[in-house]
Amino acid sequence: METAPSPRPVVAALAGASVRRFTTDQVILDGIDWTVRAGEHWALLGANGAGKTTILRLLGATTHPTEGTVDVLGHRLGRVDVRELRARIGFVSSAQKVPLDETAHTIVLTGATGTVQPLWRKYDDATHRRAHELLAELDLKELADRPYAVCSGGQRARILIARALIAAPGLLLLDEPFNALDLPSREDLVDAMHRLAAARPDLATITVTHHLEELAPNIGHALLLRDGRVQAAGRVHDVLTGRHLTECFGRPIEVTYHGTRWQAYSPRTQLTPPS
Repeated sequence: METAPSPRPVVAALAGASVRRFTTDQVILDGIDWTVRAGEHWALLGANGAGKTTILRLLGATTHPTEGTVDVLGHRLGRVDVRELRARIGFVSSAQKVPLDETAHTIVLTGATGTVQPLWRKYDDATHRRAHELLAELDLKELADRPYAVCSGGQRARILIARALIAAPGLLLLDEPFNALDLPSREDLVDAMHRLAAARPDLATITVTHHLEELAPNIGHALLLRDGRVQAAGRVHDVLTGRHLTECFGRPIEVTYHGTRWQAYSPRTQLTPPS
């Protein structure tokens, strides 16, 4: 008789987690229960103001819940030095502040110290080699000496991912990494995320996005938020349905899946196709 495989270690767990803004008494998150395990890749979707960024701030140890508990990488917020915990969490956002005049290689190096400006005395030869390896892995080898300011949006996104990965995090948080990318850059980033997941079987990732077309084939789970509450959560094919997305966004949405990629649109407006 075959035995069921043991569940993978928990990377992050929210139990009854709520966040309330004391100045206005506004409830931003309301009783979130959610578990992320090693090697899982989650999409986090919801309308603007649904609470996606606040969840990332909880998981990134930059804010605490006002009710409930949040455990990240085996440590409970409120009982751990968050500075040490943050060093083990990768974070990527197009809004990140980095020195525009520094090279791509230098930007990646700053991820090893978790600083905006480089701390040159902290980077040994092994760290420099690791930065070059990550740039090569993300098809950016030729950009190592190029200033970040003159890199394209897609190149910047991949540089920031390399920066997040240099510290070998157990959890990688991506806050709208595809923001303002054109189609070729989006596809380059989708391919990069798929390759990175395959090469790191224990890494857990959470990607916030507004568009199903941006989901890489490695995304196996999804969580939908509406008004600070979980609308649906679980395996991606169970969650990303027209019914769930219609309930989440409050308008008719149809979903299609082609091979390994998703697409969603709202058929509310009936237009005559061009002749």
